[in-house]
Amino acid sequence: MTMKTIGLLGGMSWESTVSYYRALNEGVKAALGGLHSAKLCLYSVDFAEIERLQHVGDWDATAEILCRAARSVEAGGADFLMIGTNTMHKVAPQVAEAVSIPLLHIADATAQRLAGDGIRRVGLLGTRFTMEQDFYKGRIAGAYDIEVLIPDEAQRDLVHEVIYTELCLGQVQETSRQRYLEIIASLRDRGAQAVILGCTEIALLVQQCHTAVPLYDTTAIHAEEAVKWALGDQA
Repeated sequence: MTMKTIGLLGGMSWESTVSYYRALNEGVKAALGGLHSAKLCLYSVDFAEIERLQHVGDWDATAEILCRAARSVEAGGADFLMIGTNTMHKVAPQVAEAVSIPLLHIADATAQRLAGDGIRRVGLLGTRFTMEQDFYKGRIAGAYDIEVLIPDEAQRDLVHEVIYTELCLGQVQETSRQRYLEIIASLRDRGAQAVILGCTEIALLVQQCHTAVPLYDTTAIHAEEAVKWALGDQA
């Protein structure tokens, strides 16, 4: 078996990229044993630049940054590509077109897991962009026939603010955890069978041990699928 090289676009934020790096290497080690680790080509961007462009709505500029990064990891020997953030999958079509290697889409990996587990109605937490725009939840609903519920407006404000002002800075606050858990409970009360942690930083704050509601950690799911691709199961 020849292990494929994973191309990872990271730094959005670097806090969650650390989780990706650990999960990819632990996944390969678990599969192959011994001293094996993931073959990985990482391009880590300056998140301050990305965040500023996100909040002024200049998605074309963010796409160009990630397209340059994607071409760099392809030139570095990557066999397939991951974008290590949910929100920036808004520009996944442009990034995929910029390279000749396949893109492992985080929403597809997550939706396939949900469908396999029989989940037909799911709650979604993420940035305001991910929760409100159609590039993510629309892909899950349209391609996989899974109903996606999002929090109400005040709850979305809170979820978004905690991501950018706490989690992306590596700050984990117990008060924020409790408020997130209240939002997760409200989604369950509205009929959600499970909740997607649809921002790669949220798992730093909320884990399955904190709630009885099934949680789908997109970072972990994305990394697990990437390990399968790297070891030859797909791509």
